[in-house]
Amino acid sequence: MKSTLTYLAALAVVTTAAFGDGAALYQACVQCHGAQGEKVAPGGNSKVINTLSKDAIVAAVKGYQAGTYGGKTKALMAAPVKELDDAQIREIADYIGQ
Repeated sequence: MKSTLTYLAALAVVTTAAFGDGAALYQACVQCHGAQGEKVAPGGNSKVINTLSKDAIVAAVKGYQAGTYGGKTKALMAAPVKELDDAQIREIADYIGQ
């Protein structure tokens, strides 16, 4: 089930990436992080992302991509963020961050 959700999230990221819009890109994150980034993701180990600065979100996503951030959630987040480029990461951060 977890791998199916990860696959669907990754597919949603790739699908919405063409829109170039933080709100559209963020839709791939909603199931775990909530519509406004207000939820602690499954497993209870994530931060509530709408409390993070835009720069902190960018750093976290880039860290997930590099495999250097995330502790227990590192593997879960790797697939959904893999295909995001720098501009898309910034758009998501601008949409949901402080």
